[in-house]
Amino acid sequence: MKFNAQEMFELLPAILRIRDRSHALVTPGLLDPADRVALADLLAKVAGGTPLTVSEAEQLDLLQTNALGGPLASLLALFAEQVAVLQEDLDQLYDDQFIETCADWVVPYIGELVGSRALHGIAGIASPRADVAHTIAYRRRKGTVPVIEQVARDVTGWDASAVEFFQRLIVTQYMNHIRPQCAAVPDMRRWEPLERVGTAFDPIMRTIDVRRIARGRGRYNIKNIGVFVWRLNAYPLSKSPAARLDARRWRFHPLGIDQPLYTHPATEDDITDLATPLNVPQPISRRVLTTRLADYYTGADNIARSVRLYDDSSGSMQPIDIAKIRICNLSDSGATWAHLPPAGIYVIDPVLGRIAVPPGLPAGVQVRADFHYGFSADIGGGEYEREASFETAQTPPQLLRVPGDFATIQAALNALSGAGVVEITDSGRYAETLSGINVSADKRIELRAANNHRPTLILGGPMTLAGGARAEIRLNGLLISGAGLQVQASAGNALRKLAITHCTLVPGLSLSADSTPVSPTQPSLTVGALDLEVTIDHTITGSLRIDPVAQVSARDSIIDATATSGVAYAAPDGGAPPLPGAPLSLDACTVIGKVRALSLPLVSNSIVIADTVTGDKWTAPVIAERRQEGCIRFSYVPLSARVPRRYQCLPESAPRPELATPRFASLRYGFAAYCQLARFSGERLLTGADDEAEPGAFHSLYQPQRETNLRIRLEEYVRVGLQSGIFYES
Repeated sequence: MKFNAQEMFELLPAILRIRDRSHALVTPGLLDPADRVALADLLAKVAGGTPLTVSEAEQLDLLQTNALGGPLASLLALFAEQVAVLQEDLDQLYDDQFIETCADWVVPYIGELVGSRALHGIAGIASPRADVAHTIAYRRRKGTVPVIEQVARDVTGWDASAVEFFQRLIVTQYMNHIRPQCAAVPDMRRWEPLERVGTAFDPIMRTIDVRRIARGRGRYNIKNIGVFVWRLNAYPLSKSPAARLDARRWRFHPLGIDQPLYTHPATEDDITDLATPLNVPQPISRRVLTTRLADYYTGADNIARSVRLYDDSSGSMQPIDIAKIRICNLSDSGATWAHLPPAGIYVIDPVLGRIAVPPGLPAGVQVRADFHYGFSADIGGGEYEREASFETAQTPPQLLRVPGDFATIQAALNALSGAGVVEITDSGRYAETLSGINVSADKRIELRAANNHRPTLILGGPMTLAGGARAEIRLNGLLISGAGLQVQASAGNALRKLAITHCTLVPGLSLSADSTPVSPTQPSLTVGALDLEVTIDHTITGSLRIDPVAQVSARDSIIDATATSGVAYAAPDGGAPPLPGAPLSLDACTVIGKVRALSLPLVSNSIVIADTVTGDKWTAPVIAERRQEGCIRFSYVPLSARVPRRYQCLPESAPRPELATPRFASLRYGFAAYCQLARFSGERLLTGADDEAEPGAFHSLYQPQRETNLRIRLEEYVRVGLQSGIFYES
């Protein structure tokens, strides 16, 4: 079907076309929306004095001629637009017959045709389209362990491993079908089975366990199928500068902390393959890395694996050959480390995240590494997708790149002249004493990491932020350590907005080797008496000191005072107790430490862990001075808190206190499970958000919904008579 308004108009009698064009002053003529935009652009060029090319001049003449259509031409153009919409809809009808090309609204209808049960929609985690598309393929292998394992991955987004526990039972064997691997007594000379004890890959035989697997208590029984899932992910850092302790001792983590290395999960090639330790994100042990170094170390084939070392001892940064790599325990030994290597050998300790280089390397040699660390979600910055968080503008701002255009961040900021973007294009380590950022009036400066990079800024002193009237500063994708950020109230400072997105302002400013905060009472951000809007999004930060004149809103973030009795939020006066800070709004945040704010306009789906200690002058761990305004909803806040009205909050809405008890895997920044709610926390707390997800900074992971989706699918794919259980490996 084709309906061209211009062709139809030319078929009309000439007298009608002449009369129609005589009424063309107030109608758009034969131009569709795209033509109108093109005409406006060309006229703007002419008005601005820009010469047109020959083709642009011809296009302008044609568009101006078509624009001379009167009411009749406009009516035909309207008909043409609607016919085009109908044509597109008819074309889509054919595409809607296939799950790969159908519109989103058609997916559940196709799912109904193949009998696919609807699941909780979890944006960005489980795709309903993929789930429906795989339904038929899965049902052809229904009841098999590989399909159960693959289904677990598809509906949860977690790496998974499925285990038939009857294959790990000590039983009397039939002599015609002997299973040599099922020995009742483990061979103590074989290291790998002993290394895997207690994990999803534990091959040691067990006696029968009759407790119910559905509750996660029993495992080893004839009818039991176990599904092991990993909640932590392995996040990469590429060519990250190692933290130098001395000429021979280095640490992988750019903050100089001991942190275990994680396996980069390899994708399974076929649906019939079962997961191995190489397919899941788990810490790498020394014994495993020693024995299977080629499976974990990126070699000359350049296939990305879990770890790789580089140095510039040859004059340029080159990868270290796998033949020079050894694995040792580099634990402290007096004033040095144990097992420092001889000449020509590089040593890795994957448990402590340490590197020892050979003696005799040139002075000033640099060591870099590709490695993976464990964490729960895409917050705090990292080599994950962040491009959607970049500010877009109709007029692209001045963009300067570090280290491409300038070697240092301060040099790039100085070259901006008050407005633009400084983008750091690697995951490097920048130790600088920045003089600060100063934005021109009505302008914006953005200091950000390029997408899929996470640079580390080691500040030699506080970084000051300032700007003219209605100015804005944006920080995105940075790991900032060494000192905090300061927005000082001064005669020339009228900064209006400060946005901190996907950043980490290290709690305690910097960390010792065991991740203990060096300055636990020092704030990460201090704001003076300035009418400033502070926005914190997907960020990890230490304590905040914000003057009441400002206002703060945080979303999907962690505010950590490094101790529950520390001060997470207050005014910057330094009193004991301090004065109330600016109005604070929290959406899906985890706050560790005491809070005193002028008001709490809205606290939703959040967790505030705070308490007072003997001799503390705080009357309550959380205080809002203006309790007549605001609301606390679907959040955990201590009962003794002096806050606005509470709606469906914990612990009071739980039938019993133990059902709302928060327990964390770790509350120390630098640990893989930092701020992750433990599975043995109160049941009501784990589903305490308004959408029955867990409250806190990891609310967007929708972990209860993932588990529910998995249980729904296990009911369908586990064979009749068998029972399944879900076990969390991390």
